[in-house]
Amino acid sequence: MKKDSETEFDSNIPDSYTPGSDRAATARECDLLQRAEIKSYDLMFSGSNYVFLTEMVKNGTRFKGIYKPRQGEAPLWDFPDGTLYKREYAAFIISQALEWHLIPSTIIREGPYGIGSMQWFVETAGRVRHHSEMARDLTVLKQVAVFDFLTNNADRKASHFLEGTDGRLWVVDHGLTFNTVPKLRTVLWDFAGQIVPKKLMNDVRTLQSKLRKETQLREDLHQLLEEQEVEAMEFRIKRLIEKPVFSHPQSHRSVPWPWI
Repeated sequence: MKKDSETEFDSNIPDSYTPGSDRAATARECDLLQRAEIKSYDLMFSGSNYVFLTEMVKNGTRFKGIYKPRQGEAPLWDFPDGTLYKREYAAFIISQALEWHLIPSTIIREGPYGIGSMQWFVETAGRVRHHSEMARDLTVLKQVAVFDFLTNNADRKASHFLEGTDGRLWVVDHGLTFNTVPKLRTVLWDFAGQIVPKKLMNDVRTLQSKLRKETQLREDLHQLLEEQEVEAMEFRIKRLIEKPVFSHPQSHRSVPWPWI
């Protein structure tokens, strides 16, 4: 696949910059992702779908993004064709509505291969080690476990956890979410059977309230997902509120393959 390789990339984002550190930073990133010129795009050789690392520039600000075009999605028997990029964005919207900010800034835009999701690239300090992260910060991992239940994430691998250079934990790759059929598949079964912390449940109740009261949030979700998929998520929210316990794996298919 052809790319523009003549533009030298020299990021103007300072080394101390923390992606999505607050609402203003997230809004700025989303604006940059939407409006910036894509100077180059390199195919990343991993996964079954086409994923590109882009180099972008706007008003002298240079940064990187992860571009997942619709036409690069491999057909799946259990997800509608050409919808994975929408699910990436829907997951980001839910993360923001919960005010958990787990997912790097994400938007939908046109790119070199058509419409797709574009996500802020997180500079990492290295691979996240599951057991070391468990020892370091259970709170964030419990957030991710709840988030994956609510979004019905069918593919939470260990490699989907990123540690930013500032030590902050991020999660990525949310194309296989929001199915109407229960499909939770994750490496995070460590909390199965435990009570979900009250703080997290308060946030879940706030999300339920927002879905009922905020017209724009519902409209955005209905533009990205089928009506039945939004209803299924609301049912999962209701179920968790009624029984705030981390779920147990249902079968051997509850763990993704490969694990990493």
